[in-house]
Order: sequence, then C-alpha cells, then structure tokens
Amino acid sequence: MAPPCLVVQNVWKVFGPKPERAMELADSGASKAEVLEQTGCTVAVRDVSFAVNLGETFVVMGLSGSGKSTLVRCVAALIDVTRGAVTLDGDELTTMNEEALRNVRREKLSMVFQHFGLLPHRRVIDNVAYGLEVQKVPRAERQARALEVLDVVGLGGWGSHYPQQLSGGMQQRVGLARALAVDPEILFFDEPFSALDPLIRREMQDELLRLQSEMHSTIVFITHDFAEAIKLGDRIAIMKDGQLDQIGTAAELITNPATDYVREFTTDIPKAKVLTAGDVMHPADGQSPRGVVEMSATVESLLPGLLTDPRPLEVIDGEGKSLGVVDRDAVARVLE
Repeated sequence: MAPPCLVVQNVWKVFGPKPERAMELADSGASKAEVLEQTGCTVAVRDVSFAVNLGETFVVMGLSGSGKSTLVRCVAALIDVTRGAVTLDGDELTTMNEEALRNVRREKLSMVFQHFGLLPHRRVIDNVAYGLEVQKVPRAERQARALEVLDVVGLGGWGSHYPQQLSGGMQQRVGLARALAVDPEILFFDEPFSALDPLIRREMQDELLRLQSEMHSTIVFITHDFAEAIKLGDRIAIMKDGQLDQIGTAAELITNPATDYVREFTTDIPKAKVLTAGDVMHPADGQSPRGVVEMSATVESLLPGLLTDPRPLEVIDGEGKSLGVVDRDAVARVLE
C-alpha cells in the first residue's frame, strides 16, 4: 500500500461565539442540537481523523448537513480548523501563515466544485490556464499546457469558445481541466457532478475513472450519493452529524456495516454487482478448482457458472498468482 500523503488528526470545526465550550459539551456526549441550544454554536466537524494514501481516491459520503463540505474545506485549508491538525506531505497546514498557505494552494492543491465557477468573460483556454497565470507562468507556456489538458478531458478544439457556449457537462470538464493544469499533488472534488443530469453525470464519473487510471492522482471526493461513492472510491468514509461513522472499502461497508446508519445506505445496493471474487474468496482447503477467475471479476459474472457447476473457481491476481477459491457456498453466504 502507498504511504499516506494527507493526514487529518482530530479535526474540529465549530461555528459560533463559544467554540471551546461547544467542544466541551460535545466531548461530554451532548448532541449537535443540544450544543446549539446551549451555546449558539454549530459543531460542523467533530473530532475527525483519517489518512489518504498516495494515488488513492478517498470518498467522503454523507447526506446534506452531515458536515462533509465543511470538512473538505478544512482539509483543503480554505477555512481554519477550530482544533486539530491537517498534514500534507509532512507539512502541517494548520500552523502555516497565510503566505505559506497561499503557496500551498497555488502549487499543491486543486478543487472542483458543484458550481463550475468559470469566468464568463474569459475563453475556455484562459479559464483552464488561470491557476498557472496566478503562478506567474509565462503566457505561451500556460496556454500550451491548457491545450494539452483540454485534449486529456476530451475538449480539444474548444479552447477559443466561451463558457456560456458549452453544455453543463462540458463546463464541468473545463473545471476539471483547470484543476489538472497546475499538476496538483491532491485534487479535491466537492459534489462536482450533482448539478448534472443523470446521463452526463455517469459520463463524468466514467471520465474521472479513466483519468485516474492514467494519472493515479490523489483525490478526496465529496458526495451524497452512495452509488457514486462505490463507483469512484478506493475507500469510503461515511459521515453523519459531523463525525465519521465508518471508513472502509465498498465491500467492507456492504458486508460489515458498523452502524445502522451505514446499513441503511447499503441495503439497496446490489451486492452481486459490487462484490468481487477477491471479496468472497477463501482458502482452497484441498478443493480442486475447475477453472480460474481474476480477483476483480464481479460476483454477478460468476453466478451462472457456479449455479451450473458446484466446483470452486481458483482466484488469481493480475500476475496469475493463486489467492484462494470462490464457490457457491461462499457467494450464497454473502448474498443472504
């Protein structure tokens, strides 16, 4: 596993006049509503800790009001934390002065929002190059980079157009290109596809997966959609009332939900489409397999064969190494 590049330790964010008192009440077990009533403070993020590995897509998922957008703004150093630490590549962002933070934002971080935030009076190429302009990159160099990134996101030839001449999905691609142009160490996405219609949303999800397979960027992705979280995330953090209920892979959340809240999200997810041979395999224990299957194969794809022939299948990794077996009983136990 790659080492962590982003570490969040015991982060709190409290809005209101008495943050220390609010945190004391929260520590003693008071609910968010009780803290608000007694102090006039809103505990938006409550003692959150996690680490994001280099090249990982880490999804923070929660309903409206869960604190996920506030959390990502704390982690991206867009707002100050009330207490706690955020460390990027060993440098603690929460203790930096404003000038140092500006340099980090310009050189290491990029953010894509739900609302595209494009400058309407600037052409697409100039919107994409904006971050490089802030970095004082020469015009010819930044425009060359912008054209290169526009090709990457499928907008080659659109550089001379203005944002209002593009569809919503195309505008979001411009926002994505702008984020990629500065070659950031970490990308933050705050519900970037929520305003798009379902078809374009799926296209943008697929586009992000394609780009990630090529670039292996470090991504923190915020969403309220569990299906989107499963599709995009290497790991998923479920957030409720400013706290993290559970962190795990999609398979871990589906097969072993830690709370009733997490279980509610996983109830309607078609397990056979999400779980893979690697998720349900077990040691061979002397069984003779009738064939092999890659660990990434979905349970759904295995079902027809397992129903017609009860003998197990050998599970292998990408290099052909044997990892275990999957059989009818193992699949049945998971799908019950």
